[in-house]
Amino acid sequence: MRNLYVAGWLFAALMAWVGIRGMAPDRSPVGMASRETPASTPMGEATRWFTAMRPYCNAVEVETRHRWTPPPRSFEGSAYSAACYALAGRIDRARAIIDGLEEAHRWRAAGIVFELAHPVADAGDDRSAGPIMEMVVDYWPNHYMALYHAGMARMGLGDRAGARDYLERFLALYHVDDGWTASARAALEEIGG
Repeated sequence: MRNLYVAGWLFAALMAWVGIRGMAPDRSPVGMASRETPASTPMGEATRWFTAMRPYCNAVEVETRHRWTPPPRSFEGSAYSAACYALAGRIDRARAIIDGLEEAHRWRAAGIVFELAHPVADAGDDRSAGPIMEMVVDYWPNHYMALYHAGMARMGLGDRAGARDYLERFLALYHVDDGWTASARAALEEIGG
């Protein structure tokens, strides 16, 4: 069973890495022009670190485990470390790690955090996922799925004004007529927007 768990996290990390390396966001609203890839160590090292660390990405153990087993000194190591802190609910610490990266690369780290936290949002854990998705949006303002999840989390927590802002921004960017847009429109209709 543990092997399946580890294999699942390895696959998720690999997909996050492939997705992040293969896509570049529309930077115009952010004002970022550079699309170069940050210097880094091989992805395998950071992936292995996160896979071993993932069970300890909780509020009780995250600090101690980071001290015992620090992440690789690389862009990916920092991004995975930020993801671990975010999953543990330590959003301020995750932000500090991302803020320590070069400004032109922070969006990429936020993308890795998103990929690893996305299952939490899909599971409907608004209290846990909402702050993570809002952090992602702060670094990648036009990440439409993070906008959607931040909006739905705000809606689930009763913050209708916050939900409206995120969901309207989501609909301004995402134009596919599917379940995501239908859900966002239904939430806005319930809010009265």
